[in-house]
Amino acid sequence: MTDQELEEFTARLAASHEESRREIRENRREIRELRAFQRETTQQIKELGRQIGGLGRKFGSLTEGMAFPSMQRLLRERFRMEFIIPRLEITRRGQSMELDVFGYSSGEENRAVVVEVKSRLDQQGIEQMERTMARFDEFFPEHRGKQRFGIVAAVDCPPAMGTQVHQRGFYLARIQDELFVLDSPESFRPRYFGNGETIRPE
Repeated sequence: MTDQELEEFTARLAASHEESRREIRENRREIRELRAFQRETTQQIKELGRQIGGLGRKFGSLTEGMAFPSMQRLLRERFRMEFIIPRLEITRRGQSMELDVFGYSSGEENRAVVVEVKSRLDQQGIEQMERTMARFDEFFPEHRGKQRFGIVAAVDCPPAMGTQVHQRGFYLARIQDELFVLDSPESFRPRYFGNGETIRPE
C-alpha cells in the first residue's frame, strides 16, 4: 500500500468513525425523545382514565339522584315501605356494601327492598344485584328476619337484560316520562330472600 493509499484509507476510516459517532448520538437523541413521548403518553392515558372514571361516577350519581324521588313514591305507594334511605353504605369486618336505595317496614309487612340503579344495565349489574342480595344478612343482621326482594332500575335496559332480570326474580323499573315506573308483568312473582333462603311464591 502506497503512502497515498494509506492516507486515503485512514481518511475513509476516520470519516466512517465520525459517521458512526454521529449516528450513535442521533440514536441516543431519538431514544430520549421516545422515552419522553412514552412518559407523556402514559400520563395522558392516566389522565383520560381519571376523567372517564369521574364522568362515570358523575353520571351514576345523576342517575341515582334522578331515580330517588320516583322510586321513593313507588316504594311507599306500591310496597308500603315505612323507611326509605338513599345511598346507604355500611362497613363490617373490613368489608363494605353500598345500596343505591333501601326501604323497609317493621310492622305487619316486615319486608325490605333493595334497589340497584344503573344508567345502562349489563350482565355485571345483574350479577352485582345477586351478590348484594346473597350477602345482605352479613351486613344488615338487624334485618335478617325480614322478607326481602330486589328492584333493578335502569335508564337503558336492553331487552335481553330485562328478560334476565325477571328470570332472576327481580322487579324491573324503567324510565317513563322522566320517572321510574315498574316494568314487570302482572304475572311476575318476585324471588324473596330471608333467613338464608330464597323463595319464589307460587
